[in-house]
Amino acid sequence: MFLPRIAHRPVAFTRAANAGEQPPDDHDQPKRDQHAEHADRLKVHTEFHDTVVVEGAGGLLVRLDTDGGTLLDLAVWLVERDVDVEVVVVCAAGLGTLNHTELTVGALQARGVPVRGLVIGSWPDSPGLAETCNREDLPRVTGVPLLGAVPAGAGALGREEFTAAAAAWLPGW
Repeated sequence: MFLPRIAHRPVAFTRAANAGEQPPDDHDQPKRDQHAEHADRLKVHTEFHDTVVVEGAGGLLVRLDTDGGTLLDLAVWLVERDVDVEVVVVCAAGLGTLNHTELTVGALQARGVPVRGLVIGSWPDSPGLAETCNREDLPRVTGVPLLGAVPAGAGALGREEFTAAAAAWLPGW
């Protein structure tokens, strides 16, 4: 997820591309730059909101369009145009997360995209040794801070209950 910051307005949530939506394929008109199209969607939100959260479900390198553009490409495109972008990487708690998260953070940093930190997306009620060690090791292997952990099952909470509890889950934010 990356966060273009603008002024002092509420937060907007959007997806990098709508599931099932296909980019226009009109052979009579030249294809528009796909990154610009995604950025235009984000720009609308930035006019009314301080923070725009872009969900990159599936990962940083999931294809967003028929030209092979990825969420990473979009973030780089925005950074190159002096949009104030911060990325928060949402990671897993269990086995494999150190490798996956280090690769994700490394890919972002290699392309010049700033990473604000990490959030564990589903922290178990009873973490085992792997989860506990990963929580301690994630900042060391990635070089970015752990901002917090969202408890498993939090997505089932109502909006008001979730909002009231979120600050406690993300003390590093």
